[in-house]
Amino acid sequence: MSPSMLRQFWSLVDGVRATVPLSLDDTSLEQWLLRKLRSEQPFNSPELDILSDYIHNRLPMIREFAQERQPA
Repeated sequence: MSPSMLRQFWSLVDGVRATVPLSLDDTSLEQWLLRKLRSEQPFNSPELDILSDYIHNRLPMIREFAQERQPA
């Protein structure tokens, strides 16, 4: 994954972490994040595969990060 893709992904997560739908199952949350990313920039198929794998492998960390900003 390129540094620019990493920056873009974590910038997106930081920007939406208060609204991340944590009640979604892992697959749905992964798809939700991919849709958010694609709405900001088009990606080709290999890039989407890389992003999908990256998100899938970091879902616990993403959920923890997002829970810190969820309303009480």
